Amino acid sequence: MADGRGVNSDHEEENTMTEAMEIASNYIATWNATDTAERERLLADHWTRDASYVDPLMAAGSAAELSGMIGAVHDRFPGFRFSLIGKPDGHNDWIRFSWGLGPEGADPIIEGSDVVCVDSGRMKSVVGFLDKVPATA
Repeated sequence: MADGRGVNSDHEEENTMTEAMEIASNYIATWNATDTAERERLLADHWTRDASYVDPLMAAGSAAELSGMIGAVHDRFPGFRFSLIGKPDGHNDWIRFSWGLGPEGADPIIEGSDVVCVDSGRMKSVVGFLDKVPATA
């Protein structure tokens, strides 16, 4: 909340950063879930039922569609893992962060940045940007 001068307090900024890290961590965990039941549990726990996702290559209009889309990414890139790049940040209902995708234990070969709208602590919508994609991906 802004103080009388329109400036966020240190405590509120810290809470926003903690929430941003939690949201980003849950997002990465969802994308790393190769088991359908585990992925659907994460979607139920951390996403709204009508969650939407769009990036330059894919789109989903529900948690069920998002689960299928994530499964397709795992089929296309077996053994690859998502990782957080840098620190997430946010304000109001918005969180942004960058991620990498690559073989486990190796540098990511694909990188992106996502902006997530949060509703009552749950991910509601995502707009994704692909920052680095090799021609062979």
